[in-house]
Amino acid sequence: MNRGPTPMRLVIIGGGTAGWMAAACLRRFLPSGWSVRLVESEAIGTVGVGEATIPQIQLFNQALGIDEDEFLTATQGTIKLGIEFADWTRVGHRYMHAFGAVGRGLGLLPFHPYWLRGRAAGSAQDLEHYALNEAAARAGRFRRGAPRSENLAAMPYAFHFDAAFYAAFLRRMAERGGVERIEGKVVDVVRDAASGDVASVTLADQRSVDGDLFLDCSGFRGLLIEGALATGYEDWSHWLPCNRALAVPCDHGDAPQLAYTRATARDAGWQWRIPLQHRIGNGYVYAADYVSDEDAAATLLANLDGTPQAEPRKLAFTTGKRRKMWNHNVVALGLASGFLEPLESTSIHLIQSAISRLLAMLPAGRPDAAVVAEYNRQSDFEMERIRDFIILHYKATERRDTPFWRDRAAMDIPDTLAAKIDLFRAQGLIFREHEELFTEAGWLQIFAGQGIEPRAWHPLADSLSARDLSDFLAMNAALVTREVAQMERYDAFLARLSPGVNA
Repeated sequence: MNRGPTPMRLVIIGGGTAGWMAAACLRRFLPSGWSVRLVESEAIGTVGVGEATIPQIQLFNQALGIDEDEFLTATQGTIKLGIEFADWTRVGHRYMHAFGAVGRGLGLLPFHPYWLRGRAAGSAQDLEHYALNEAAARAGRFRRGAPRSENLAAMPYAFHFDAAFYAAFLRRMAERGGVERIEGKVVDVVRDAASGDVASVTLADQRSVDGDLFLDCSGFRGLLIEGALATGYEDWSHWLPCNRALAVPCDHGDAPQLAYTRATARDAGWQWRIPLQHRIGNGYVYAADYVSDEDAAATLLANLDGTPQAEPRKLAFTTGKRRKMWNHNVVALGLASGFLEPLESTSIHLIQSAISRLLAMLPAGRPDAAVVAEYNRQSDFEMERIRDFIILHYKATERRDTPFWRDRAAMDIPDTLAAKIDLFRAQGLIFREHEELFTEAGWLQIFAGQGIEPRAWHPLADSLSARDLSDFLAMNAALVTREVAQMERYDAFLARLSPGVNA
């Protein structure tokens, strides 16, 4: 006889962004009778530097019924239309990975084969003229809602926000929904002798917290997934050798409000710039084998828009992932599951997607091996494809001016990424495999922005006459230009959202 799911006790170890995202979402969707408890210690700090997101965060907030203006006000948030990459291809060069579509397709083909042909013929403009998000970002414009032209796809956007404020916002929501927060530091993990599952955790005051399914949100330590279960870690530092980050907030100074993240390549890594309402978040992600901590700090502090609000905070990490993100009855989320440097703002998204995946495969009692294996397979696929996308930024570079960049250009890359590059070089082909995160438009912008040139384009793009091709490209650019001209100024949007914000 089939049986229904047995109500389970879920225990989240660790707060921060990962813990409170999980708590708020699970409490929102779990059936009646299931319990959610979160154990965290005020004495243990959180990393809390992930402040840039991708558009999928809107789906998460909407699923929780969060009002966007309330969220932006509570988190000192701003709008993000894409990421600008400065000095990656070569010093002095800039391009943008903007969210959303680039141009519109025609017939059986997407836009970019026509653009490749037009560029060879001299009738195409730079890619940014066909990307609504980039054109709006460059012009300092923004508008919510559908474009006025029905010939344009929607303009997706994400957010910059203070991660500590976001965690606090979600904590309030989760506790109102019935999540029990337990203050305490975990000092021991008790495993079931027969199954090897985690049975309970012991706190410093000797209280015991037992559960059926544990979510490890304890950060890099991986208190359960690694400390108790010794799951193992797959090290990707041979492809992504940056292993340190320095983070510091600063005043806005005279800098205008920008609706995009900026990633600027430095001698031994890259620097992020994330504009919030009340400050700018900055950080230098670097490889310790190529630059000292002191020199990295000097570089970071010399490249701020305003006065620093604190001393730079140092973080150490190893890029990679757990060999299993779900092991026994423990699911690792956030930094406990692995780490990819935040070059494409995927850290918070990986928490979100892991929660969604867990809900889709929620166990009906003790986790079944088939369910666990599928969860891990999907998790591995997602992280590996994001890893490849990040590696592309380092591999496809003309820079040879420092040892770090010479080594990146010369390094071997994963076969999965090499295949992507080979297809694009052959004739501009881009295929999105299964549910990989980044779309064809995303890959196109990085390929084009970092100077990877196809040897040919799809032959169906030759079906247009030269005049029709020129008109088609001009129409795409004109649609974008007209749409942006009708948008509100971004600084006016922010001022209306939060009067007094730096504009």
